[in-house]
Amino acid sequence: MLVWTRRGRAVVLAVFALIVLVVFAAPIATVVAAALAGRWTGPLPSDLGLHNFERALSGEQAASLSVSLQTALLAGAVALVLGTWAALAAREAPRWWRRFTDAVFHLPVAVPSVAIGLGLLIAFNQRPLLLGGTKWIVILAHSVLVLAYAFSAVSAALDRVDPNYRQAAESLGAGPVRVLTRITLPLLLPALGAAAGLAIALSMGELGATIMVYPATWKTLPVTIFAATDRGDVFDAAACTTLLVAVTLVALLVLGRLRGRAAVR
Repeated sequence: MLVWTRRGRAVVLAVFALIVLVVFAAPIATVVAAALAGRWTGPLPSDLGLHNFERALSGEQAASLSVSLQTALLAGAVALVLGTWAALAAREAPRWWRRFTDAVFHLPVAVPSVAIGLGLLIAFNQRPLLLGGTKWIVILAHSVLVLAYAFSAVSAALDRVDPNYRQAAESLGAGPVRVLTRITLPLLLPALGAAAGLAIALSMGELGATIMVYPATWKTLPVTIFAATDRGDVFDAAACTTLLVAVTLVALLVLGRLRGRAAVR
């Protein structure tokens, strides 16, 4: 519904700003405040400092941050390659096959992530593919969960690509591989960057499936945060959460910058 009066627009903007403040800004600000706090017995935190961050950047917590980064990068790469390949293949398939492929790739989004984790744990906990107790089952779980988003991003970008570019290249004698590497993929670079950023961001914060399959030697930061909160170490959990958010934002900014350069080219 459109609001035409100035006062009405001001009211709508004020309500929207209040919702953003309460739902998004306030919880994040509270986490950051808890990360800096030494105590919080009153309405405001006290004994502010960086002691919680020092612990978060050392020992098990630092190792968990490294594990999360490695898992996100590997899972994002796997999802990007498979999602791009599937989107390109489905593009040339009959309509019914495209619908089937779309449904299969979006199935992990339609079910709880805990169910995905349990399914992978049962399926890959025996030979010939014995992945249980290794880091690879965690990476596989993350790849499955973010694959739908990479597939969707590339599929949507393919729908916007002008087929005249490919037809012109084919008319000039370019083969399928040359058309793919010189025409299609360069046009998809912005979408590939967006898909990679989304996959990494989702992988960095994934907990449901991870907590079902992770071994003690490959514990991601969200699992460490969950364990710290369960023990009552709220300030340490807040510091780790703040680091997780910061690292994820930095990764997204880097990928966004690369995507912007690709779009310019």
